[in-house]
Amino acid sequence: MKMNILVTLDAGYLDPLTIMLRSLVDNHRCELDVYVMNSALTEEHLNRVPRGVEAYCEAEASRRLRLIDVKVDSGMLKDAPITDRYPQEMYYRIFAARFLPEKLDRVLYLDPDMVIINPLTQLYEMDMGNAWFAAASHVGKILERINGIRLQAEEPGPYINSGVMLMNLKELRLHQNEQQVFDYIQKNRDVLILPDQDVISALYGSRIVEIDHYRYNMTERVFAAEQLNPVPSAVNEQWVTEHSSVIHYCGRNKPWKERYIGKLGIFYYWYARIPRT
Repeated sequence: MKMNILVTLDAGYLDPLTIMLRSLVDNHRCELDVYVMNSALTEEHLNRVPRGVEAYCEAEASRRLRLIDVKVDSGMLKDAPITDRYPQEMYYRIFAARFLPEKLDRVLYLDPDMVIINPLTQLYEMDMGNAWFAAASHVGKILERINGIRLQAEEPGPYINSGVMLMNLKELRLHQNEQQVFDYIQKNRDVLILPDQDVISALYGSRIVEIDHYRYNMTERVFAAEQLNPVPSAVNEQWVTEHSSVIHYCGRNKPWKERYIGKLGIFYYWYARIPRT
């Protein structure tokens, strides 16, 4: 078996990517082809990542990992809104079907700011039917409706977190209208807060299969909410260790930064600081 993984990033996220890939390799025994969509990463940048993985993983394990450079012309989205937290590269995943090899029917997109603590095989092999994306949502129905109004959603559906997305490339190649994406960004640029997931949720809501966020997109905010719940919750550190596959450090609160506050950083520190002996 082989898993096809997609990441999009600039040079600022190479170190978190290295940690994420260490955790991915450590929890899978299959070959991992990682497609890196970017505009400006150099050969040295891309060579640095597998060296960082090899420093942690056994030689046999690290050989299962292959990074594939996928260059995107930065001019394609030169007018799209970006910030220091949300660079242009975040949009590239929307166009994966155009840039990835035709032989790929599906790919699993993963943000660099996460660690994988249990296998993703069941997610990767799920039956998507005719859906274009499988992703988790972190918002309730009321906020989902508010987002739908804010974004003038063309196809209402779940408002997703785009950090983990299984993508049906076959269906996207057949039906996705890229010009619709460019037109939507231009028309709604002033209301885009989390730009890429705003676009995906607004344009493709009815084509998204929702997945379990506790298992595939566990965050500090979700975990903290469980601890504050007046009804005793089973979701503690041990539960996460046994049941969650993805710990996603989304937002500004990240364990590699100063003033990090949270309980789930222990998983990041394991892969960042404890070498194999």
